[in-house]
Amino acid sequence: MNKYMQKIKEFRIKNNLSQEQVAKAIGVSRPTYTAIETGKQKLSAEEAQRLANLLAIGVAELLSGNIPDIAKYKHMILTYLRMNISKDGKIPKTKLAKLLYLADFAWFYSHMESMSGMHYRKIAYGPVPDAFFRAIDELEEAGKIIVDHRNENGKEMFLVGESESNKNEKIKTLSKEENALMGKIAEKWKDKKTQDIVNFTHNQLPYALCREDEIIPYELITQEDPEMVF
Repeated sequence: MNKYMQKIKEFRIKNNLSQEQVAKAIGVSRPTYTAIETGKQKLSAEEAQRLANLLAIGVAELLSGNIPDIAKYKHMILTYLRMNISKDGKIPKTKLAKLLYLADFAWFYSHMESMSGMHYRKIAYGPVPDAFFRAIDELEEAGKIIVDHRNENGKEMFLVGESESNKNEKIKTLSKEENALMGKIAEKWKDKKTQDIVNFTHNQLPYALCREDEIIPYELITQEDPEMVF
């Protein structure tokens, strides 16, 4: 069985999706999808693209078997929102994206794997996975977070906070060690401006060494000085 087939099954189960739902999303019948998941049938190019879109990753990442855990990534978002990074509990969307990046790459620095498995891309505003925007939208649609839109000095700002109705949700996907690392990162950056953390991530080797729009290899962080990891 190809590696990605097992990962597809793991993704489906973690996200409480039925075979019927995934089959519909990629435009095949349930028996056909079952054959794909069990390795009895290969994905066509069109099916692979649709499935990659469902997972919010590229086809290359799908076929490599490196499928991110978006459910855990959403829990990382909620965890940061609970860490009193700001007085009102709201974090600028851009700053939140950078905090998540630092958690994933700092975890890789020590454990040779990221927390979420997200694929971070080099864009003008810093390293961010394509799935970040999807995760924020889905959390907002589910009523788990609230995104406030503000205009300060002519600049648009989006502030993300957890909804009151969601604050009793238990987060079980993160280990105590992962929570501790995120807490250290939150403590370092809680009183810093968004531009400060943007500048920091831009000066790190992973971002500096990659081309625009390129997926940033996690391995690059292992060449960074310890004080520059987060």
